[in-house]
Formats: sequence, C-alpha cells, structure tokens
Amino acid sequence: MKTTIITTAITSLLFVSCNPAKTETATTDSAKPYTLNTCLVSGEKLGEMGKPYEFIHQGQQIKFCCKSCLPKFEKEPAKYLAKLK
Repeated sequence: MKTTIITTAITSLLFVSCNPAKTETATTDSAKPYTLNTCLVSGEKLGEMGKPYEFIHQGQQIKFCCKSCLPKFEKEPAKYLAKLK
C-alpha cells in the first residue's frame, strides 16, 4: 500500500514536470521586449500589485500585473497580443 502511494505520487510529479507548457521558456535577451507600462490582460499599471509576472510567449516578452492573469491570456492569446501591435 505504501509503495503504491509513493509510486503514484512520483508518477504524478513526473507527468506534471514533463507536460509541455503552453508558454515558452526563453531568456528575455532573445525575446521581443514588452513595451507597455500596463498589464496586457487587466490594464493595471505594472508594479502597483508587486513585481510583475513575466514570461515569453512565441518569442515575445509578456508582463502581467500578477500570475492570475495568465489563464485569461491563455484562453485568448490573440486578443491580448493584438494590444501590442
């Protein structure tokens, strides 16, 4: 029983860590810089809620006011990326 629980836990962790994310991991040096002073999703001024959440999406640096904006972005990335153009 104990071995089964441990095996299940390890398998779950491996699945989560190997599951490819929708966002890319790249350095900000190789990505197009984010040029807005506001969150791409909420429109809030960056830095007012603490350190902005940053990541790279298809070679473009993206910044949000907080990590909770990420699921909204992932639902409709084209809608939000249009704000950068």
